[in-house]
Parts: sequence; C-alpha cells; structure tokens
Amino acid sequence: MKAEELLDLAPVVPVVVLDDPDAAVPLARALVAGGLPVIEVTLRTEGALAAIERIAAEVPDAVVGAGTIVQPEDAERSARAGARFLVSPGCTGRLREAMTATALPFLPGVSSASEAMALLEHGVTAMKFFPAEAAGGAPYLKALNGPLPQIRFCPTGGVTQDNATRYLGLPNVGCVGGSWLTPADAVRDGDWDRIEDLARKAAALR
Repeated sequence: MKAEELLDLAPVVPVVVLDDPDAAVPLARALVAGGLPVIEVTLRTEGALAAIERIAAEVPDAVVGAGTIVQPEDAERSARAGARFLVSPGCTGRLREAMTATALPFLPGVSSASEAMALLEHGVTAMKFFPAEAAGGAPYLKALNGPLPQIRFCPTGGVTQDNATRYLGLPNVGCVGGSWLTPADAVRDGDWDRIEDLARKAAALR
C-alpha cells in the first residue's frame, strides 16, 4: 500500500491515545464495525506499542498505524510492533529517511507551503496537515491546491464531526484525522457501542 492509497481507505482516521493496551482490541473492533478501518495509535503512552501489536495480531480488518513519530527510532519500533503506516506531526530530514527505510507508507506532518515543497522534492505527495485549525484550516488548504495540486493531505488537529466536511470537500484532502471518535471516558468505561456509533456517523461524512 502506498501513502496515497491510505488516504482513500476511509474519510476519517481515528487518532487514538491508549493508556491501557487491554482496551486496544475491543476499541479497534468497534471502530472497524462502525466503518473506520484505519486507526492511528499515537506514541504518547507507554502502552502504545503493545496496543499496536495487539490490534495487528487480533483485528485483521483494521489497518493500524503509529502516530506521533518524532524520532527515527520511533519509526523502527513501530514497524517492529506491526504498524502498517506511520504519521508524524512534523518532519526533518533524518525522520523522513527513517520512515522511508521502514518501507511503510507514511504521512509526514507539514503546516506550510515551504515544508510541503521540501517533501515534494523527495517524491512525497501524501502528507498530514497539522495542526489543521491553528495553521489556517480549510481556507489555507484550499489556497495550497492552486500551486501544489499534486499534494494530498490528511488534516488533523482541531478537526471535529462538525467541521470535517469543510476539509473533505476540498480536492486536495483525502481524509481527516480526529480524536473525537474515542472519548477518554468511553474508552475508560469500555463503552464500545458509543464508539461504534461515533465511527458510523464519521464514516457517513463522505
């Protein structure tokens, strides 16, 4: 799978922060049942890699990836854990090389035309736009489409059920990423039906 293809698998990519790896499998199953198979587990917790391992092993219909890749070793460890794609909030030369070395599709983070152009020089045409709302939102991405039509984005950061369609309606947006699909209280309480319902509503956005 190429990064460009990743953008077309679902309109919304749940951005998941998991403290308890035991919640990973039922959470992933709920998201998949709701129509969102692409799941980004962020490396913000000690249990993140274990969560990725469990989803990769036990939820075959899920396309699980690792987010918050900020160091080269993050890319390597995520690949070993079974991640099928990588996402970073920003990108440096060393980080791009490390993600490329895994042979996994990856979405490097950008928030400006210059950053996007720097990645384009290396053949990267699928990127994360972060932090989306703070960096200019849908109007900014619409403006980028004129000079950089070959780049497609997954906006993340401040994207919600209410504003997601503003992004999804743009020709250079393949999908959006959001954390609203996995509220902390629902994950803590094991309310998988609620999460499945949120996923179903998000899957219907396009």
